[in-house]
Amino acid sequence: MPPGGGLGGGGGGGPGPSEAQRICMTFPGIREDVEKSAALIKTASERKATREEVCPMFKTFAAKEGKMIAFLETNQRLCGVPSKIIVQLKTNHAGTMRIRNAVCSTGPMPGAARGPTLSDALGGPIIADDTSAKLPGRGTFDTLTGNALQK
Repeated sequence: MPPGGGLGGGGGGGPGPSEAQRICMTFPGIREDVEKSAALIKTASERKATREEVCPMFKTFAAKEGKMIAFLETNQRLCGVPSKIIVQLKTNHAGTMRIRNAVCSTGPMPGAARGPTLSDALGGPIIADDTSAKLPGRGTFDTLTGNALQK
């Protein structure tokens, strides 16, 4: 038996977590925060939210994702994070940034259906469908008083 008559551990239930363990134990909270932001974006997408509503969500998500990657890079050795995981997360983050930039831009959304053009609204070329232009002796140079070229 160890001195003191107990089974070991110093009577206080054993030593507390090390500094490294305390740091690494903060990661699940950071990851959950990122996952909550992603869930908000997914919900907004499913209900076809407007760009103005989704843009701030993407900005928040991108910032949180960036902080998570920074945490993992800073504590890679301490928490035993494989480098290929960090590379994969950085690749995903680059995709997030592309989507955020597309969503938050003021131009048309990539792949979004465009509205009708002016020629669509007018119904296309009007003169080419005019049957009177195909009659003999009728055409572009006809005036109200006859053909200007025949006079």
